[in-house]
Amino acid sequence: MRKDKGLNGDLDRLPMLTWIMFLKFLDDLESQRDTEAALAAQKFRAAVEPPYRWRDWAARPDGVTGDELLSFINQDECTRPDGSRGAGLFAYLRALTSSNGDDRRDVISTVFRGVDNRMKSGYLLRDIVNKVNEIHFTSTQELNTLGAFYESMLREMRDAAGDSGEFYTPRPVVRFMVDVIDPHLGETVLDPACGTGGFLVEAFNHMERQVETVADRRALQQRSLFGYEAKPLPYLLAQMNLLLHGLDSPQIDPGNALRFRLAEIGEKDRFDVVLTNPPFGGEEERGIQSNFPQDRQTAETALLFLQVIMRRLRRSGSAKGISRAAVVVPNGTLFGDGVLCAY
Repeated sequence: MRKDKGLNGDLDRLPMLTWIMFLKFLDDLESQRDTEAALAAQKFRAAVEPPYRWRDWAARPDGVTGDELLSFINQDECTRPDGSRGAGLFAYLRALTSSNGDDRRDVISTVFRGVDNRMKSGYLLRDIVNKVNEIHFTSTQELNTLGAFYESMLREMRDAAGDSGEFYTPRPVVRFMVDVIDPHLGETVLDPACGTGGFLVEAFNHMERQVETVADRRALQQRSLFGYEAKPLPYLLAQMNLLLHGLDSPQIDPGNALRFRLAEIGEKDRFDVVLTNPPFGGEEERGIQSNFPQDRQTAETALLFLQVIMRRLRRSGSAKGISRAAVVVPNGTLFGDGVLCAY
């Protein structure tokens, strides 16, 4: 990647590597589910169809390359690897909709609306695709190795992200917060500024140890973990991070968690647990501030998030216990003057 003239630094290279791995992981997952459905005499409908599956254009080391590969990935219409004319890869993926009850299509579409291919050399891109193709996402050992490698890349992003008031929380801190809050299976967990998904991954791992039945597994996969992330790069990284750790269809909203009027957040919009490290030091626009009561409006992002967190906590708690939150805040936040005094 360092040889390519279109990439400058890790903040360019990481999203490139992520979307490539995302497609390989998705294809491995779908191949496995197709086999399982066939053994059970059931019909399987893939989220990605030919000729856009990884196995159709990327799996052969001597497959499409150079300008032809760049055209297939980047252009709205192109000659596809099977020789037919049609939409390019990204154009196809961005147009996917959930037409068969499979939320993965919506996830894929949302992910690729925020992704661009910045590599200028189709030959270097083919080299990367060939390397990623050697990873077997159905192998537990390789998944564990890749997960450790991936988290090391996320840690390297901290310094670059800190300039914008966003800090990627060290994993030991995340794990400590999750252990103290102790989310139970059957509870709902929210991270309103989930970044690369660290809190949700740890909450998933914590709750997975409580799974005993198929119903438990379904509840954990479908009704337990939720997040918001407005920036395309962290959103993509969160999706990949959660998929790698075993969450099949991450429920991450690609919007600003502050965009809702505070007074209109009702009981159905509340959660049992909130775990987050919201951005601080930044300033929100007037349109966002107007979603808050007049006497609690401020430009300070952290204070707005704290108001949303308090509003998002379920009033009655769950059958397992009271609602609760663990939040990273700037030094002095809880003891300063200002909007929090209203609470």
